[in-house]
Amino acid sequence: MAVKKGKNEKKDKKLTPLMKNKLLFAFVVIMAVFLFLVISLVMINIKSGKEYEQVVLAQQGSNSSPIPYRRGDILDSNGTTLATTKKIYNLILEPKNILEKDENKEATVAALKKYFGFTDTEIADLLENENSYYEIAKKNLEYDQVKPFKDFLETEEGYKVTGVLFEEKYERVYPNNELACHLIGYTIGTNDGQGGIEGAYDEYLNGSNGREYTYINDDNSVAKSIEAPTNGYNLVTSIDSNVQAIVQEKVENYMATEGAANVSVLVMDPKTCNILALYNSHGYNPNDAYDIDAVRYQFKTDEEFEDFKENATDEETVDALAKVWRNFVVSDVFEPGSTYKTFTIAGALEEAVVDENYTHVCDGGEQVDTYYIQCHIAGYGSVHGELNLSGALENSCNDVLMDIAKKEGATTFDKYQKLFGFGQATNVDIPGEPSDADFETVIYHEDTLNVTELATSSFGQGVCVSMIQLCTAFCSVINGGYYYEPSVVQRIEDEDGNIIDNLENVLVRRTVSKETSDIMRQQLFMVVEQGTGRKAAVEGYTIGGKTGTAEKLPRGNGKYMISFIGFAPVEDPQVVIYVVVDEPNTPDQSTSAASSYLFADIAVELFPYMNIYKSNDNFELDPSEAPDEVATPIYDGEVPSNDVAGGEENPYVSESEEGTTESTEETEENYEEEYYEEEYYEEEYYEEDYY
Repeated sequence: MAVKKGKNEKKDKKLTPLMKNKLLFAFVVIMAVFLFLVISLVMINIKSGKEYEQVVLAQQGSNSSPIPYRRGDILDSNGTTLATTKKIYNLILEPKNILEKDENKEATVAALKKYFGFTDTEIADLLENENSYYEIAKKNLEYDQVKPFKDFLETEEGYKVTGVLFEEKYERVYPNNELACHLIGYTIGTNDGQGGIEGAYDEYLNGSNGREYTYINDDNSVAKSIEAPTNGYNLVTSIDSNVQAIVQEKVENYMATEGAANVSVLVMDPKTCNILALYNSHGYNPNDAYDIDAVRYQFKTDEEFEDFKENATDEETVDALAKVWRNFVVSDVFEPGSTYKTFTIAGALEEAVVDENYTHVCDGGEQVDTYYIQCHIAGYGSVHGELNLSGALENSCNDVLMDIAKKEGATTFDKYQKLFGFGQATNVDIPGEPSDADFETVIYHEDTLNVTELATSSFGQGVCVSMIQLCTAFCSVINGGYYYEPSVVQRIEDEDGNIIDNLENVLVRRTVSKETSDIMRQQLFMVVEQGTGRKAAVEGYTIGGKTGTAEKLPRGNGKYMISFIGFAPVEDPQVVIYVVVDEPNTPDQSTSAASSYLFADIAVELFPYMNIYKSNDNFELDPSEAPDEVATPIYDGEVPSNDVAGGEENPYVSESEEGTTESTEETEENYEEEYYEEEYYEEEYYEEDYY
């Protein structure tokens, strides 16, 4: 009998083909979305994993500390370290962790007292902030001070010490103290290079910090994540620290026994214009560039200096330090005097305006326009008489040089000023060199070389140069006519010694022919053999060179800039030494041969070190018979109010009249900012970078 289903009973349902298709479609969509999310997470991890890792770490109660990079070393040509970076340590305490357990606190306090000499009172002060995770307990610890404590931590007893860590940082160190300070420069803090190579190559010497992250995992274990730092590059220079030391010793001896307002020396390789040594008599220790004792020379008495130290304003202190930091060889201009005759004669020879058979009669001076301009021999109440070209250079005759310049004319004379690099920057790789625009104004050019300016420029008065300019130009005269950019840094290497860049010497142009260069070398040799440079002679060596005695402003004040630039050996020049003595301490500065004597004093030790061999068997010198280049006041009678190129805008003129220059003031503004910011650099590392 059939049973009827109740009215409310539901019929059995079956999945229809349509429903099956809908479920399949939904499943496929869900799987596709899931697959998309997985792929997206993988891509995000590849592209931004580090960024999100740091976010996660921050959310897990992590902290971080910087891993400082190491600033690159500066090395001399022999591999001697001139500047390096030493790792030092700051002792950091975490009061929160130290105080958490009495057992750990007791062990930690005992270890701190034993290994670092803390007293109970000092430790109590350091742990006063009970919730702190960062208290600087000691700064600038050496490795030898840290190692015994770290070794103790590895022992069973040391295992109980907690909440103590070391923050590593670097400190810039100059092992040779003042040696080559104006070449090397210094740093503010550790990594902000100022002056010299430190400033010029700051971007190469610096690297980038790494960072160490410490965090708690989900299982409450401590884990670390490290981003390694990138260290700076090392610089290999042309500086020879032995040459630098010889120069420094000789100048220091001279300053101690004779003295002058300033002595500067530049030593170069004439074949490449690489700088071997550079020295200014008033230096500083780059390890403590702000040491005020370095400015002592600026005061006549100890009492004045002590008063300055006690009462000087910050601005006055910075002004005094800026004078110490300033690099005379590169940054300052002055009238070179008779060393400039080298270039007047070389240009005249090259243009065939004169030849080796040229002669002129010196009668003591020339009437030029409204001025009577004297030859230096007038100081003896005498005349040179008839001189040939070599004799004019040997005797440093102003009269002959004025005649040669007149024959050249303003156009040719200015052509060779430009070829020899005067009126333009050398582009030496040391900061502080004036710009082309600044140099342009301190020599007379064709449009301003009137008869008087042409006459005085011929023997190096009225025109202004820097030491680096004149020495570079002189190298081209004696090396066959090749003018190179002067340079210091020769090679850039990474920390493993791999060469990043070889900095090739840059040949800028030819100045004169080999034939002219050969003639000039021989004539400069005769200057030392039997002319005004005889006091620069060194027994056994063939030396060429030129004296210079420039009357400073205002004319007739009895103040002179004395110089000598020389080279050896004459047959194949290996080294050029340029010595400038500003206002030697002598009753009559105009007759001083200080620069020639100092050149010889340096050369007698330098030549053997550089393996320059003796080749002059005809050496005979009685210093009492060696002539001086006595500097007679330029003008006899009427004196121009200002006969220097650029007039009042010339920094040499401003310095003579006011004791400062506009460019100096700008430099000092920069130094003042550095002075005020020095402590900022120190604090920034501790306050900002740790967390």
